[in-house]
Amino acid sequence: MDGTARVQTVFKEHNPLYHGLIERFGQATGVPVVLNTSFNLRGEPIVTTPAKAFSTFSQSEMDCLVLGDFLIEKP
Repeated sequence: MDGTARVQTVFKEHNPLYHGLIERFGQATGVPVVLNTSFNLRGEPIVTTPAKAFSTFSQSEMDCLVLGDFLIEKP
């Protein structure tokens, strides 16, 4: 919103699943960067549980949700 960003590094040893996602995204697009933002809808608190994640996803315009080892897609 204010034109700033906070870069975060993901280490394979600490988070292999997320690191792999970023790596594969980079291979597919040529851009090995993923924009991560807060996960909530306007007026709602930040998502903190899998149940809230699914509920927020269901009410949002997002196309898919990665929840642990699962990929959930809308029809």
